[in-house]
Amino acid sequence: MSQNETPDGVDQQAAVAQVRDDIVAGRTALGIELGSTRIKACLIGPDSAPIAAGGHEWENQFVDRRWTYSLEDVWSGLQAAYASLVADVEERYGVTPTTFGALGVSAMMHGYLAFDASDELLVPFRTWRNTSTGPASAELSQLLGHNIPLRWSIAHLYQAVLDDEPHVPQISFVTTLAGYVHWRLTGEKVLGVGDASGMFPIDTGSRDYDARMLDQFDTLVADRRPGTRLVDLLPAVRLAGQDAGRLTAQGAALLDPTGTLAAGVPLCPPEGDAGTGMVATNSVAPRTANISVGTSIFAMVVLEKPLTQVHDELDLVTTPSGDLVAMVHCNNGASELAEWADVFGRFATALGHPSSPDDVFGALLREALDGDADGGGLLAYNYLSGEPITGLAEGRPLFVRTPDSRLTLANFMRTQVYGAFGTLSLGMRVLAAEGVELDAMFAHGGLFRTAGVAQRLLAAAVGAPVAVGSAAGEGGAWGIAVLAAYLEHAAEQDLGTYLAERVFGEAQIDVVAPDPQDVRGFAAYLDRYEAGLAIERAAADAI
Repeated sequence: MSQNETPDGVDQQAAVAQVRDDIVAGRTALGIELGSTRIKACLIGPDSAPIAAGGHEWENQFVDRRWTYSLEDVWSGLQAAYASLVADVEERYGVTPTTFGALGVSAMMHGYLAFDASDELLVPFRTWRNTSTGPASAELSQLLGHNIPLRWSIAHLYQAVLDDEPHVPQISFVTTLAGYVHWRLTGEKVLGVGDASGMFPIDTGSRDYDARMLDQFDTLVADRRPGTRLVDLLPAVRLAGQDAGRLTAQGAALLDPTGTLAAGVPLCPPEGDAGTGMVATNSVAPRTANISVGTSIFAMVVLEKPLTQVHDELDLVTTPSGDLVAMVHCNNGASELAEWADVFGRFATALGHPSSPDDVFGALLREALDGDADGGGLLAYNYLSGEPITGLAEGRPLFVRTPDSRLTLANFMRTQVYGAFGTLSLGMRVLAAEGVELDAMFAHGGLFRTAGVAQRLLAAAVGAPVAVGSAAGEGGAWGIAVLAAYLEHAAEQDLGTYLAERVFGEAQIDVVAPDPQDVRGFAAYLDRYEAGLAIERAAADAI
């Protein structure tokens, strides 16, 4: 229960007064996460419970056949999300925050932001969604003996080298979106180890970039770019709880142009959305896992030991503390579901029954539970972009059915949810074949705000119990706020213990086990899904 959720009116007033005092005194932590479609801000109190939130909608652009966001949109979006949070604080508690106990920034992992010695951006931001790095990914994976996915920063950098892009000789610094924002706020070119592990492989012994692989890369590019030392181009690695700088006066003005926010707030290491997802679901210990569903969908499984071989379907990354994680990352998640929800919402408005997006989404998801276990013979692909796990360079969203299939709203919606989980299920099969065992799998993301639907169907897709906590809808913004608050306690407790005892000790967790009928139905659907990938490939070639 959060501090302002008490049943008695007098206690309610006292609780609100306590939160107000915490805000004024700076006993709070602010987390901001730049997701694919929404920038979220979450303010938490000393007990880690959310006390205010803000947000801003944004969207990537497809420019010159690359997915990108402009840096102008980054800052206008951050300012809008922060202003939204401040407005929420003012409305709830009647005060305007001027400082925080700690602050953290998180964002989409991977991608490519390259700057010159004058700190000028050399080429537009290339996001994780781009799949144009095939030759670099293949060559690096073979050279390093480590899977280097298409979206990793090092793949983007080496592809630029292979293509002799004019900007390469001018590169002075390469970072991720979270690293970039943190740098501008603090002046520090650092990165949390979890986010760094999506730039270049991490040695889990040193909990830093793998020194042997750095040397291999430098040797590889020596002929083309003599004198290149990759380690000089990458942000310095920091672990959860380590000092990562403080908010400068310039950084405060960037975040809050009104001038109300004071400089000096300590920041935790910037992290990727995978790391904040692990924190938000208490999944940083071995044999735990989490699944994050947003524009992309990915599973993070904390390993007890290294895998026996390299798998193209799996990334090896780390927790925010540097422990080894197998990541099943799918470029396409819930965006196509959201598009269909918009269509049905507009239809409701046309009938004279306008409804909020959450109400429309909830109604459609609940309808899915009435569908046939296998989706009634329908087939859906959510591929708005390419999907490396299934070998597709570009995506074409598709809905396909045979003449004898059962086209109902329930089957349609169940098929759309199954389609969001299809590629993930293919990747999870690889981990199962490696003998990886799990004690718990936690899910988070807005899709799980509708109780009992996506959670139940996801359990069928992964063949394991799926847990959802009360903060599932808060997601990574809450996770990075928790990491910011951890700064004060890192000297006393490791991150896993801190989460288990201080953050999740009294959390309410809802666990749904796989329904046998759903499991059989999803297996039938997945067989159809694999066979139908030829249709998806043909669509990408033809349209």
